[in-house]
Amino acid sequence: MKRTNLLFPLLVPLVACQAMPCAAQEPGAPLPRNWTFEPTPAWHDEFDKPGAPDPAKWGYDLGGHGWGNNELQYYTDSLDNASVADGVLTITARKKKRNGRAYTSARLVSKGKGDFLYGRFEMRAKLPPGRGTWPALWMLPTDQAYGGWPKSGEIDIMEHVGYDPNRVHITMHTQAYNHTINTQRTGIKQVDGAIGKFHVYRTDWTPDAIRGYIDDELVSEFPNEGTGPAAWPFDQRFHFLINIAVGGNWGGKEGVDERAFPASMQVDYVRVYPLK
Repeated sequence: MKRTNLLFPLLVPLVACQAMPCAAQEPGAPLPRNWTFEPTPAWHDEFDKPGAPDPAKWGYDLGGHGWGNNELQYYTDSLDNASVADGVLTITARKKKRNGRAYTSARLVSKGKGDFLYGRFEMRAKLPPGRGTWPALWMLPTDQAYGGWPKSGEIDIMEHVGYDPNRVHITMHTQAYNHTINTQRTGIKQVDGAIGKFHVYRTDWTPDAIRGYIDDELVSEFPNEGTGPAAWPFDQRFHFLINIAVGGNWGGKEGVDERAFPASMQVDYVRVYPLK
């Protein structure tokens, strides 16, 4: 989520690294290969059990310190902000005071419960309307092997800001490529019905590239240049995050419409298909 001061709150990695720590990559781009993925997910959540999100798969980031982006929400673990019903996970940002913040929301994390190296990562979600909303489906490094953000990388499977309702962003952040130095690698797609309709957001992560898709259409491609971890830290384990931020440097760029709240994002499923 283009965050510059993140607090990083293991499932075993799906490939490689199962018996030993991942080794840092050596310079030199990997040889091109026609990578494929297993047809059955090895880790998934279909959100078919009503109540709180499955504690075997999800934890929470908690607090309201702005999250490095001057965000306005306080993240809770309350059912008011994250709950499962009718086969979907609902994340809801509310105009509700909590610990000095005017809004509450939720940020689910799979760290320690779902951590992955390579694979196909697929989420089906419906985004919230409203100026000031900033929903995201994304991934962060579990071990920070190369250092704090952005040195160990970030994978934004989907980002959206409410004031720009029909455009969806897919972005990679690394030490060499990130928004603080205006070098981030972003794919943007005009999505009619981005708000109020379910769409499939997918990232295919292999040793030679990370490719982002919306409804199976390629939107973003980030190749492994083979120059080392400053450009490609993506040889380590990452985990999921699902959240709605309120306001912030990007989400609140055109202000926050208080009438938009409560604002909810629904997630139908999260699935991880291992690399063959």
